[in-house]
Amino acid sequence: QVQLVQSGGGLVQAGGSLRLSCAASGRTFSSYYVGWFRQAPGKEREVVARISYNGGSRYYDDSVKGRFTISRDNAKNTVYLQMNSLPPEDAAVYYCAAGPFSIARHQPQYDYWGQGTQVTVSS
Repeated sequence: QVQLVQSGGGLVQAGGSLRLSCAASGRTFSSYYVGWFRQAPGKEREVVARISYNGGSRYYDDSVKGRFTISRDNAKNTVYLQMNSLPPEDAAVYYCAAGPFSIARHQPQYDYWGQGTQVTVSS
């Protein structure tokens, strides 16, 4: 079993920056893909970014390309999401999730989830 603990959320002014962290327990973490998701009030949960087990493959939603950076430090069992130039539209509860890559589905199987952290952007 893998447990994910998130930190780094909070209140930021529009145009500001935050860095979210997702710290994992378990030796298998380095073999997992990790995704960042967000859910705003009244909206479906959506994928913001994901990263492969070794960091060699990264994906970003079009809405955050050029502003967000996902990275991982497997020696620390931690994945980060650097968020820059934040507009109010980025406000949401952000979740990290981890799991192995599914060959059949051609995408990660997110078996483990963090507790979520609120990101509020004021204007």
